[in-house]
Amino acid sequence: MGMIQTIINDAKTMEAEVIRAEEDAQKAYEDFVKDSNASIQEKTKSQVNKDEERAKATEDLNQATQDKEAALLELEQLSNYNAELHSSCDFIMKNFEIRQTGRDEEIEALKQAKGILSGAKFIQMLKED
Repeated sequence: MGMIQTIINDAKTMEAEVIRAEEDAQKAYEDFVKDSNASIQEKTKSQVNKDEERAKATEDLNQATQDKEAALLELEQLSNYNAELHSSCDFIMKNFEIRQTGRDEEIEALKQAKGILSGAKFIQMLKED
């Protein structure tokens, strides 16, 4: 009878140990699931933030590309305008003396015309030359 009692006691002890072990394993599993879910949420948030950052960076890149293209277009237009101004200035510089001489002659002719219209004699005007 003592032996049966020992076996019953051992069985109860083993059952209690198995129940404690199962409870410990269940608690460890629940902690693992809780930690895993927290990790998944954190990584999901991180991924969403990185996706937003990437979208913002892509948008900034597109804006920078558009700004660059606009700046290059403006630079090209300014370069063309500079070339136009340069050719215009070159024409003026090249023909300055000719135009100056022409204006001097025109001024002299206007003075003579004014003198003639004022009553001066044409011969007198010819003598001044």
